[in-house]
Amino acid sequence: MARNRQNKFREAIPIPPPAPLPEPEVIDVESVLNDYLSGNTDLIVVLGPTASGKTRYAVDLAHRITSIAASDSRLQPARRSEERCDEREAQGPEAEGFGNISPHRGARGGESQSAERSEALSEGTASTAVVAEIISADSRQVYRGMDIGTGKDLEEYGDVPYHLIDIVPAGTRFDLYQWQEAFEKAYKDIRDRGRVPILCGGTGLYIEAATCGYSMPQVPPDEDLRAELEQYGIEELIARLATLGPLPGEGVLQSKRRVIRALEVALYKKDNPVGERSYLPKKPYYIGTLVSREERNARIDSRLDARLQNGLVEEVKNLLDSGIRAEDLMYYGLEYKFVTQYVLGILSYEEMRLLLSNAIHQFAKRQMTWFRGMEKDGVKIHWTNV
Repeated sequence: MARNRQNKFREAIPIPPPAPLPEPEVIDVESVLNDYLSGNTDLIVVLGPTASGKTRYAVDLAHRITSIAASDSRLQPARRSEERCDEREAQGPEAEGFGNISPHRGARGGESQSAERSEALSEGTASTAVVAEIISADSRQVYRGMDIGTGKDLEEYGDVPYHLIDIVPAGTRFDLYQWQEAFEKAYKDIRDRGRVPILCGGTGLYIEAATCGYSMPQVPPDEDLRAELEQYGIEELIARLATLGPLPGEGVLQSKRRVIRALEVALYKKDNPVGERSYLPKKPYYIGTLVSREERNARIDSRLDARLQNGLVEEVKNLLDSGIRAEDLMYYGLEYKFVTQYVLGILSYEEMRLLLSNAIHQFAKRQMTWFRGMEKDGVKIHWTNV
């Protein structure tokens, strides 16, 4: 029989069209603030893929909240709480256990701006202070000295206090469980001072850690248990979870996957007691920053070129010269992976730039996939054009 010489693998494989973008909304900031002040929500989350304008939007949101709250007695800053915050800053970064957990004031002028704030308070002008503070949900911005590659862009914050940036030295490992503990401290501190917390970032796993409603000890996955729990309906799983302690927030209870994980953690803690962290948000309000794929990719490429021109290679060289091993720096991925390979002579400049650009495009795509997965799990994200 004649052999068909046509190679079917040479045939063009049709590429499916990209999934449609979410429908954008106009965010009513006054309504969002009223929901927070009335207790209907307990955290505002600004999320989105890289280069979608998250930080700029969160800073603008903080200012708009401040403007609206100017006539609302529920958010008039208390002098005593401001002085308590400044006292913590004066104690130094080790006071909180994770470096500078206390809020930074503006770009790099933490201490001087804090002193100016204290002077303003003593003159009775506390009402002009920003009443919202930003907590970073970026897995790499926690590291000191990794500024250009992580895109900290601290000048964007202006007078808005920010948290969980520059809290541990580069070269160390700061895992999800440590981050959740640091988040809880920052979140409680903001709430205790009568301020509005805004969680801003693109690391989906960290956002889920902040909003899952329960502490996350280092519980290894139990595939056998997960397979067993999959056989039950979500209502049965929630009923079983209720026998093990207080139920987490609605964001968890609307997703079978997250309920199973909560059960996995609860059953582990039953047999392996761990320290509890109870001050976590359970009613977050999610805002997603939305840009077209074409605009996002153009921003990524333009931003990458700017960072390379503004010292990214020198930053990586300085980190290596400080004693950080190349493999430890490449562990942080993206800019630090490819630029390190360029510095070591493994890649040419052109190869590094092309591979890094492609990797960031793919990373942004994975971020959007993660956020759309959150929506499938029952999380309501209010997408808005920026």
